[in-house]
Amino acid sequence: MPVRVRTRSAVLAAAAGAALLLPATPAAFAADDTETVTVDPTGRIASNGTITLSGTYRCTPGTGPVFVSSSVSQGNHSVRYGVGGTRAVCDGLEHRWTNTGRTVNTLKPGTVNVEATVMELRPVSGLLLPSFHAWQDRDVTLVEG
Repeated sequence: MPVRVRTRSAVLAAAAGAALLLPATPAAFAADDTETVTVDPTGRIASNGTITLSGTYRCTPGTGPVFVSSSVSQGNHSVRYGVGGTRAVCDGLEHRWTNTGRTVNTLKPGTVNVEATVMELRPVSGLLLPSFHAWQDRDVTLVEG
Protein backbone atom coordinates (compact mmCIF):
# COMPACT_ATOMS: atom_id res chain seq x y z
CA MET A 1 0.00 0.00 0.00
CA PRO A 2 1.54 3.38 -1.00
CA VAL A 3 2.20 5.92 1.73
CA ARG A 4 1.15 9.51 1.08
CA VAL A 5 3.06 12.37 2.65
CA ARG A 6 0.83 15.39 3.18
CA THR A 7 3.14 18.21 4.26
CA ARG A 8 6.05 19.86 2.49
CA SER A 9 8.30 19.55 5.57
CA ALA A 10 7.54 15.83 5.76
CA VAL A 11 8.51 15.45 2.08
CA LEU A 12 11.79 17.30 2.68
CA ALA A 13 12.54 15.23 5.78
CA ALA A 14 11.84 12.00 3.90
CA ALA A 15 14.09 13.07 1.01
CA ALA A 16 16.92 14.00 3.37
CA GLY A 17 16.64 10.64 5.15
CA ALA A 18 16.59 8.75 1.87
CA ALA A 19 19.70 10.60 0.68
CA LEU A 20 21.63 9.15 3.62
CA LEU A 21 20.71 5.64 2.53
CA LEU A 22 21.84 6.06 -1.08
CA PRO A 23 25.27 4.69 -1.93
CA ALA A 24 27.81 7.39 -2.60
CA THR A 25 29.09 7.47 -6.16
CA PRO A 26 32.58 8.37 -7.31
CA ALA A 27 31.09 11.29 -9.27
CA ALA A 28 30.12 12.86 -5.93
CA PHE A 29 33.64 13.23 -4.56
CA ALA A 30 35.99 16.18 -4.71
CA ALA A 31 39.49 14.76 -4.51
CA ASP A 32 42.65 16.74 -3.94
CA ASP A 33 44.92 16.82 -7.05
CA THR A 34 47.66 15.07 -5.07
CA GLU A 35 45.40 12.10 -4.28
CA THR A 36 45.44 9.39 -6.94
CA VAL A 37 44.67 5.76 -7.62
CA THR A 38 45.85 3.74 -10.61
CA VAL A 39 44.95 0.29 -11.91
CA ASP A 40 47.61 -1.91 -13.50
CA PRO A 41 46.82 -2.82 -17.15
CA THR A 42 46.90 -6.58 -16.41
CA GLY A 43 45.03 -8.58 -13.77
CA ARG A 44 45.06 -12.30 -13.03
CA ILE A 45 42.33 -14.91 -12.95
CA ALA A 46 43.07 -18.30 -11.36
CA SER A 47 41.50 -21.58 -12.49
CA ASN A 48 39.09 -21.42 -9.50
CA GLY A 49 37.84 -17.95 -10.56
CA THR A 50 39.87 -15.93 -8.05
CA ILE A 51 40.72 -12.51 -9.47
CA THR A 52 43.74 -10.42 -8.46
CA LEU A 53 43.89 -6.72 -9.33
CA SER A 54 46.58 -4.21 -8.40
CA GLY A 55 47.82 -0.67 -8.83
CA THR A 56 49.05 2.31 -6.84
CA TYR A 57 47.46 4.97 -4.66
CA ARG A 58 48.40 8.19 -2.89
CA CYS A 59 46.22 9.93 -0.30
CA THR A 60 46.50 12.48 2.49
CA PRO A 61 45.55 11.76 6.11
CA GLY A 62 41.89 11.94 7.07
CA THR A 63 39.83 11.41 10.19
CA GLY A 64 38.62 7.85 9.57
CA PRO A 65 39.77 4.52 8.14
CA VAL A 66 40.62 4.55 4.40
CA PHE A 67 40.34 1.65 1.95
CA VAL A 68 41.23 0.91 -1.67
CA SER A 69 38.29 -0.97 -3.16
CA SER A 70 37.93 -2.42 -6.63
CA SER A 71 35.15 -3.81 -8.77
CA VAL A 72 35.07 -5.51 -12.13
CA SER A 73 32.61 -5.98 -14.97
CA GLN A 74 32.82 -7.97 -18.18
CA GLY A 75 30.41 -7.45 -21.03
CA ASN A 76 27.51 -5.76 -19.24
CA HIS A 77 29.00 -2.65 -17.57
CA SER A 78 25.86 -2.11 -15.49
CA VAL A 79 26.67 -5.28 -13.49
CA ARG A 80 29.76 -4.95 -11.29
CA TYR A 81 31.39 -7.40 -8.86
CA GLY A 82 33.49 -6.35 -5.88
CA VAL A 83 37.03 -7.69 -5.80
CA GLY A 84 38.44 -7.40 -2.29
CA GLY A 85 39.53 -4.33 -0.40
CA THR A 86 42.78 -3.11 1.08
CA ARG A 87 43.34 -0.82 4.07
CA ALA A 88 45.16 2.29 2.83
CA VAL A 89 47.99 4.19 4.50
CA CYS A 90 47.36 7.88 3.84
CA ASP A 91 50.64 9.69 4.35
CA GLY A 92 50.99 11.55 1.03
CA LEU A 93 53.35 8.89 -0.38
CA GLU A 94 52.64 6.47 -3.23
CA HIS A 95 51.85 2.90 -2.16
CA ARG A 96 50.94 -0.33 -4.00
CA TRP A 97 47.58 -2.03 -3.51
CA THR A 98 46.49 -5.58 -4.39
CA ASN A 99 42.93 -6.86 -4.06
CA THR A 100 41.93 -10.50 -4.47
CA GLY A 101 38.49 -12.07 -4.52
CA ARG A 102 36.08 -14.43 -6.19
CA THR A 103 32.96 -13.18 -7.89
CA VAL A 104 29.61 -14.93 -8.05
CA ASN A 105 29.86 -14.73 -11.80
CA THR A 106 32.42 -16.73 -13.73
CA LEU A 107 34.60 -14.18 -15.47
CA LYS A 108 36.86 -15.25 -18.31
CA PRO A 109 40.36 -14.21 -19.38
CA GLY A 110 40.17 -11.17 -21.63
CA THR A 111 39.11 -7.55 -21.32
CA VAL A 112 37.30 -6.41 -18.17
CA ASN A 113 36.43 -2.97 -16.84
CA VAL A 114 37.88 -2.16 -13.41
CA GLU A 115 36.93 0.66 -11.06
CA ALA A 116 39.30 1.41 -8.17
CA THR A 117 38.38 3.83 -5.41
CA VAL A 118 40.21 5.27 -2.42
CA MET A 119 37.41 5.82 0.10
CA GLU A 120 37.44 7.06 3.67
CA LEU A 121 34.78 6.33 6.27
CA ARG A 122 34.49 9.70 8.02
CA PRO A 123 32.63 10.06 11.31
CA VAL A 124 29.73 12.52 10.89
CA SER A 125 27.25 12.92 13.75
CA GLY A 126 27.98 9.41 14.99
CA LEU A 127 27.73 7.78 11.54
CA LEU A 128 30.57 6.64 9.29
CA LEU A 129 29.88 8.19 5.88
CA PRO A 130 31.92 7.63 2.68
CA SER A 131 34.25 10.32 1.45
CA PHE A 132 36.14 9.66 -1.77
CA HIS A 133 39.81 10.57 -2.14
CA ALA A 134 40.45 9.21 -5.66
CA TRP A 135 38.84 7.07 -8.39
CA GLN A 136 39.90 5.43 -11.65
CA ASP A 137 37.93 3.48 -14.25
CA ARG A 138 39.85 1.59 -16.95
CA ASP A 139 39.87 -1.51 -19.08
CA VAL A 140 42.24 -4.26 -17.94
CA THR A 141 43.30 -7.55 -19.50
CA LEU A 142 42.69 -10.58 -17.26
CA VAL A 143 45.26 -13.31 -17.90
CA GLU A 144 45.25 -16.85 -16.56
CA GLY A 145 47.59 -17.55 -13.71
